[in-house]
Amino acid sequence: MNKLVLALSLSTASAFVGPSVVSTPTVVEGAKDELVALAESNTDALGSAIGFWDPLGASDLDFFGLELSGRLPAGATVGYLRHAEIKHGRVAMAAFVGYCIQANGIHFPWTPYPGFEEGLSPPEQWAAIPAAGKWQFLVFIGILEALGESFAPGEHYMAGGRPGVFPSLKEPNEEMLSKGVYPFHGFPLDLYDPFGTFANRSPEDKERGLRVEVNNGRLAMLGIFSFISEQKVPGAVPALSGIVKPLPDLEIMGPFVGTDGLQHIFG
Repeated sequence: MNKLVLALSLSTASAFVGPSVVSTPTVVEGAKDELVALAESNTDALGSAIGFWDPLGASDLDFFGLELSGRLPAGATVGYLRHAEIKHGRVAMAAFVGYCIQANGIHFPWTPYPGFEEGLSPPEQWAAIPAAGKWQFLVFIGILEALGESFAPGEHYMAGGRPGVFPSLKEPNEEMLSKGVYPFHGFPLDLYDPFGTFANRSPEDKERGLRVEVNNGRLAMLGIFSFISEQKVPGAVPALSGIVKPLPDLEIMGPFVGTDGLQHIFG
């Protein structure tokens, strides 16, 4: 587990590369070499090279034993790590921005749910949501996860497909429609590029944008965990002392903290 957690934040700056940059055979057959080359070509905000950093050697592992057995091609684990980093980075960016907004008291003009009070920090707001509301979040996330794993365009990311790709919700593909599993009929926006602003960008701009997304996702993962760490253990992140609300007695990582959990649903 420690290896997996650290691997998700590896400095493999190439975690999401468009088709104009990496072809499908390259992703599979030369996954490690491509990973190193792309990481070494990436730079930080000051223009310094970031380089490739893999202290646990996760990019050389076969996490599930599927490559050795021949059920998946060589490089499948690298595809898994790249996809995981992109996905977690996107979630962390949303969490970081949401935390900042909620912590400053910005919310809908109506009461979002019964029991909501002004002045609650984001973890306290989550704890105050009724169990039924939390289950709605988790089920919705599960649906999105299932769609991404089963119906992403092209090959699966562990079989040579591009990491980070998610099927369109606005214009579902034929496979999604033919199997009758698409629950979002009439969905107005896509998760990626909801307003169509990236479609006409040049390949160079897209490549740069994808690298920026990965780097921002890494920073956001560190950022959201810094907020939570300082709330749970005051003084853990000195730069945030006095900025975030201490919550040493709240189990922040408990999904059903503040509710009666399953009993609320099933009696």
